[in-house]
Amino acid sequence: MDRWLIVGLGNPGPEYEGNRHNAGFMVADELASRMGGRFKSHRSRAEIVEGRLAGQPVVLAKPLSYMNLSGGPAKALADFYKVDAAHVIAVHDELDIPYGALRVKIGGGDNGHNGLRSLTKSFATRDYLRLRFGIGRPPGRQDPADFVLRDFATAERKDLPFLVDRAADIVESLITSGLEATQNAFHAGDLKPIKPPR
Repeated sequence: MDRWLIVGLGNPGPEYEGNRHNAGFMVADELASRMGGRFKSHRSRAEIVEGRLAGQPVVLAKPLSYMNLSGGPAKALADFYKVDAAHVIAVHDELDIPYGALRVKIGGGDNGHNGLRSLTKSFATRDYLRLRFGIGRPPGRQDPADFVLRDFATAERKDLPFLVDRAADIVESLITSGLEATQNAFHAGDLKPIKPPR
């Protein structure tokens, strides 16, 4: 059974914890809790949890190199565990999707996302899976670089646990059912933002 490498993208350290840019770390924490594991440091400059998720062998990683250098630790882990790029899932924040929407795809550009740019460069391919956690565009003229390094707004934080949980469900679906079935199950046709039950 092929092993999966799930890479949550974010910045290490308590000052970044609640940032929009750390959505990938938030999902990784939820997945670790589902695996019943605790993150431990690995020589690849990442924290990892090794085990099973939804019955599949998985290495869950949070690179400790800061976002724009995430590719180095992720590739080192892929080499160490002999994981092909087709079995890598990057979980990341996405400005071009409204808050509340979650989408999956394989390949594509980096849309100015430094973490994806670093992964693509290190793996020398764009063909890895991505779970895109919509954070929406900044209001007014706020600089996107500033926006992603701010914490989620109070109104957003109300729905955040539901969205993180839903994102973790999507990762489980990707490793058990594949991309197409996951897209069909989790975002029908128009990819509307997911609204939590009230």
